Amino acid sequence: MTAHADPATPVSRRWSALDTAAGGLALDLGLYAAATVFAAITAATSTLPPHRAWGTVATIGYALATLAATTQLFARRRHPGTPLAGLPARWTVAGLTWAATALLPIVTQSIERAGGRTDRAQEEVIVVEHAGARLAEHGTPYLGPDAIAALPPGEQLLGYTPYQPGMALFGLPRAAVDAWWTDSRVWFALVTALTLVALVATLRASGSPAAARRDAAVLRAVQAATVLPVCALTLATGGDDLPVLALCLLALALAAAGRPGRAGLAVGAAGALKLFAWPVAVVLIFWAATRRAALRTALGAIGLPVLALVPVLLVDRDALVENVLRFPLGHGLVTSPAQSPFPGHLIAETLPAGRAVAAALLVAAGLAIAVRLLRRPPGTAAATALICGYGLLAAILLMPSTRFGYLLYPAALLVLAPALALTRPDDPAAFPATAPRDPAGRRTPER
Repeated sequence: MTAHADPATPVSRRWSALDTAAGGLALDLGLYAAATVFAAITAATSTLPPHRAWGTVATIGYALATLAATTQLFARRRHPGTPLAGLPARWTVAGLTWAATALLPIVTQSIERAGGRTDRAQEEVIVVEHAGARLAEHGTPYLGPDAIAALPPGEQLLGYTPYQPGMALFGLPRAAVDAWWTDSRVWFALVTALTLVALVATLRASGSPAAARRDAAVLRAVQAATVLPVCALTLATGGDDLPVLALCLLALALAAAGRPGRAGLAVGAAGALKLFAWPVAVVLIFWAATRRAALRTALGAIGLPVLALVPVLLVDRDALVENVLRFPLGHGLVTSPAQSPFPGHLIAETLPAGRAVAAALLVAAGLAIAVRLLRRPPGTAAATALICGYGLLAAILLMPSTRFGYLLYPAALLVLAPALALTRPDDPAAFPATAPRDPAGRRTPER
């Protein structure tokens, strides 16, 4: 993942060779072929109806993408300079694949749900839409503990909204109009698409001594956030994580382009939606401190989530605490269904005092990252992305309650790092006083 940032390491050289083999088409083909198998297995074996429905449609989309990538490889072998195998053609295949494997399933499942199918959305879709209705009616998206306790036992889980207040905005369209296009997944997809367009525009508008390599790395990063099966499946069946991920990626792109204030606003918007963005915000502030821009970044990174929390805190503080703190920590009236068999969950379930052991390991990982940030804060956006990616990966693996789908965060962050490393700010003198320098006075990038 760090190939372009530090080509000297063996791991980096192997990744670079894999990423650029046959002009990037070899990895494209591998990705689409593996995704076809994943989607087919999901369609045949998943116990979740929305997942099976996604797999049925996505298998066809990924199979067509595999065929397209194979055709491009053969065309390149016969005519190395053919536009059919060039970067614009690869972008076209990636865009059509996302449309076929994420957007089309969203539309079909939303229409079927509007027609009466109750098995065409995961619980988070319903939770977000209920939160939007409560926000519009009561000024807070959260139910208090007494209101949740009064629900029938089978409905108490759906009474919780374990998100930040901003997530309820995606439920407002359904609160206003009951139609297929007000399904919260439609709006998750729209915000995700617009944010990724902004990411691509930001990176491509910035200077780079290796623009062609940078643009290819940007495509790989977008693929990781869109057509990677864990992302397409998550968006089509639930979707709430994708806008958060896209905003975090945009924040890092803005950092690489030398815009710390805007980076803070982007990650702050993500933090107003979900807690997963808060670690990214913290690491970005440490990056900004090396540029004497910590305050500019923190104003958005911390200010926007706080502004989102204050109104609901004033309306019903107990409801906010019950939903945002007690439930995710396992102290709610019901248990979170997020129980993928990662090490933290297995330790919590199988060892004596397992939850305490898993919590201690999670705290230890957090302290290790904190020490790294204090002793050597990231000096580049690429280093920031790597710290965020590996840090979130460790947290996901060690949390007692987690989901397989959360892996989309570290996957996309790590794949974005090479594109960030190949990006140079429009104004190279944007941070003249604080860029790291070698003994001769020349700026030196942090690895």
